[in-house]
Amino acid sequence: MAGPETDSAKPKPDAAKTSAAGGGDATRYVGTPAVGTSKAAASAGLATVGPEASRVNERRRRLVWVAVTGFLGAWFIAFLRFFLPRTLFEPPTVFKIGYASDYALGVDTKWQQKYRIWVDRTPDRVFVIYARCTHLGCTPDWKASENKFKCPCHGSGYDSEGVNFEGPAPRPMDRAHVELAPDGQIIVDTSRLYQWPKGQPSHFSDPGSFLQV
Repeated sequence: MAGPETDSAKPKPDAAKTSAAGGGDATRYVGTPAVGTSKAAASAGLATVGPEASRVNERRRRLVWVAVTGFLGAWFIAFLRFFLPRTLFEPPTVFKIGYASDYALGVDTKWQQKYRIWVDRTPDRVFVIYARCTHLGCTPDWKASENKFKCPCHGSGYDSEGVNFEGPAPRPMDRAHVELAPDGQIIVDTSRLYQWPKGQPSHFSDPGSFLQV
């Protein structure tokens, strides 16, 4: 009776080996394979193969690098811009506007957006009004149906020759210097303005403030 019990109590060598092998499999890494080819990973029995080099992964890596490069490039440009001088690009103050015969009687507004001027022709002269309200510097609108300029800011009104008659504007709008070029075209210089200060003599008849036609 003792023989069988003794045999059953002894561990079987094959079972121990199987258990040890099973324990090794239980502790083996499961999941995404480790990236790299380090000797430590190989000695531990871990896979050393990276992600599959598919077209999708290549495109993802390329997209990431493009985004990083663009971000760094934008910051670099902003960094350089900080040290550059800040300049304002304004339209020229001296320019040609064509011939006197190009303009009919009345107010022509075609140069308002580009040069901030109006060309005004009367039966005997051509002059240029600088489109700036003398109240706070806004740009008035030409109301052809009412034959007047009206400032949208505070309601100043000017007649067809730029002379104020209503609202808070203290004086008429300025007129730019005009002269004829050798080719017969009108040259305008908005850096030289003629004024009619409040309570003082007008400069609207000074040489250069108009052209005789």
